[in-house]
Amino acid sequence: MPDTSEAPAPDNRALRADCGSCFALCCVALPFAKSADFAIDKDAGKPCRNLRDDFRCGTHTTLREKGFSGCTVYDCFGAGQKVSQVTFGGRSWREDPATARQMFEVFPVVRQLHELLWYLTEVLTLPQARPVHRDARRLLGRTERLTESAPEEILELDVVALRQDVNVVLLRASELVRGGKGGKKKERRGANLMGAKLRGADLNGANLRGAYLIAADLRDADLRSADLIGADLRDANLSGADLTGAVFLTQPQVNSAKGDARTRLPEGLSRPGHWA
Repeated sequence: MPDTSEAPAPDNRALRADCGSCFALCCVALPFAKSADFAIDKDAGKPCRNLRDDFRCGTHTTLREKGFSGCTVYDCFGAGQKVSQVTFGGRSWREDPATARQMFEVFPVVRQLHELLWYLTEVLTLPQARPVHRDARRLLGRTERLTESAPEEILELDVVALRQDVNVVLLRASELVRGGKGGKKKERRGANLMGAKLRGADLNGANLRGAYLIAADLRDADLRSADLIGADLRDANLSGADLTGAVFLTQPQVNSAKGDARTRLPEGLSRPGHWA
């Protein structure tokens, strides 16, 4: 069998939302409750009141001003267009109402699979993680094939088991990238750091997997090479923070935080329009 461990990393453009190729699945399939993030209650499977007939949002440019900041944070990792154009062959829930319920149930499953594809693709861009590249490629191919399954098969998937297999590779990749930079003081996995005063903190190589950093003050903090998978960054202040090389940070996490022109993000992530 040929050694593919040194092959180029897959193109992740298919893992970026293409709303123009989606039947507004996030605006219909998912529920949300009236809160600081959403101005209204909406049941799963019910179109948002802002959804137009052309599957576009009628208030897209003013979502935050009208109380729908949660919409600006969400990202489907490209699952919307995959389900719309591949799984259901480009036929919308409006054209074929009989498939609507199934489509809405398949979407969040494929979204989970695409998130795993995003992480595995990132592993393959990390030179330090080369020892696990072969396993990452194997899981990447396996997960990609699952996303192309029939709707009935997708709904029967054991995503939890797959996530566990993927997590083994992600954990090892994280260790290789951080390379012992963390130490005991930087082992903050799952830590409750809500509102923590961490301005200027040295978190280079820290393990912040699943940490609660809601409204934390991370201004000017050094977060280089930190593992931020699953960290809750809602309203965390990243102004001036350096996240260069941070691993497993996603666009939704960045979108949920606050930052400014001085914030340094990992390659491939964009500065949100609502940042100062």
